[in-house]
Amino acid sequence: MKQIFLMMAGLWFSALSFAQQFSGNPVFPGWYADPEVALFQHKYWIFPTYSAPYEKQVFLDAFSSDNLVKWKKHPRIVDTAAIKWAKRAMWAPAIIEKQNKYYLFFAANDIQSNEEQGGIGVAVANKPEGPFEDLLGKPLIDKFYNGAQPIDQFVFKDKDGQYYMFYGGWRHCNVAKLKPDFTGFEAFEDGSTFKEVTPEKYVEGPFMFIRDGKYYFMWSEGGWTGPDYSVAYAIADSPLGPFKRVGKILQQNPAIATGAGHHSVIQIPNKNEYYIVYHRRPLSEKDGNSRVVCIDKMEFDDQGYIKPVVITNEGVGARKLK
Repeated sequence: MKQIFLMMAGLWFSALSFAQQFSGNPVFPGWYADPEVALFQHKYWIFPTYSAPYEKQVFLDAFSSDNLVKWKKHPRIVDTAAIKWAKRAMWAPAIIEKQNKYYLFFAANDIQSNEEQGGIGVAVANKPEGPFEDLLGKPLIDKFYNGAQPIDQFVFKDKDGQYYMFYGGWRHCNVAKLKPDFTGFEAFEDGSTFKEVTPEKYVEGPFMFIRDGKYYFMWSEGGWTGPDYSVAYAIADSPLGPFKRVGKILQQNPAIATGAGHHSVIQIPNKNEYYIVYHRRPLSEKDGNSRVVCIDKMEFDDQGYIKPVVITNEGVGARKLK
């Protein structure tokens, strides 16, 4: 009897040890969506939307990890008390570090016209976990340009140091050149400020990274509450495109989860090792806001095309940064 007990205990310990080596999906508890992943201070960071009815989306949390497996919550890094013009629907954060300052871009109020107050704002802090303060005291973008709702911003630093903002809902995507202090935008050579770069089937959630000198532009398509929500991409020679859709690389698996989309990507420094961070809806949930943050591997074929992502319940193995 004692031997059986010891054997069972050993199997339980082995299973527990195995589980601790993988992140599991979701990677942390709670309803969260639209995750932005970043590397700061030799740690992984995820900045998601708090997924709730718009009137309750009045703050943002952050999460940090040494190894992709164990995550620490940093609650309320910014909220509507710090952003006076934001009243509701604070979502889809994007973050960058410059000269030891952290700039957090976010959308608020879900404006439906140029007559409403809201749009895309920017906050600043001395640490990635905040607290963040409003940089401008007003939105950075508060109007509809080229038909793009001012939401779902992503800030991209090009090889020459220029920062671009990609953003847009309502099936339109714009790009603009940010000023070095992030207080506004600079005009392009043709005098325009907001250029439309909308690829085929684009809906929202733009993201960009560089690999082997090529610009990979990614976005979400389909309806965010529906089974067709997914991620597609294009490859271009310039951050301004043109972006010709290659295909879909992330979508639901009805055996695991539904509504997989609105993602970001992280590369392990100096390694051909990539992870995709995204949200999805558990099979047990029907509410549109019941979304969780997950991580899976993202790989490429010999031609540089992204392989379809296999979404898992196990998540990814522990991966410390050097």
